Amino acid sequence: MTDASPVEQAEALVERLRPVARQASAQAWSPHSGYRVGAAVRAVSGAVFPGCNVESDSYGLTQCAERNAFAAAIVGGVRPGEMDAVLIYVPGPVTLPPCGGCRQWMVELLAEAGRIVSCCDGDRFETWVRDELMAGAFRMR
Repeated sequence: MTDASPVEQAEALVERLRPVARQASAQAWSPHSGYRVGAAVRAVSGAVFPGCNVESDSYGLTQCAERNAFAAAIVGGVRPGEMDAVLIYVPGPVTLPPCGGCRQWMVELLAEAGRIVSCCDGDRFETWVRDELMAGAFRMR
């Protein structure tokens, strides 16, 4: 997929990962926002890990779909830098970019050329390369 344009890469990710993220979104617990978000993280091995948002009455304890998918990948034995894509899915006509906390996780866990795609129902999507979302990110290493 390296010869493909960024749009072609994103389209391929939508085709491969949206069904996984859509299925995960059906499990979301979102009594506060009403957004049933699903995510899918792809490891360089090709393994895919789903996640959904789980909201809490104590908003700071809410877990985003992306972070749940990254955590599932880590539990599955995938190490930081061994994940090359994450797809975020929200039902309906509007895409949502990842929040700041998820962007920080993406900087720390995705491969340098890792691709982020946000999609919804239909053909609309947005796509970024990891460092486009978090220029000058905080890093300990």
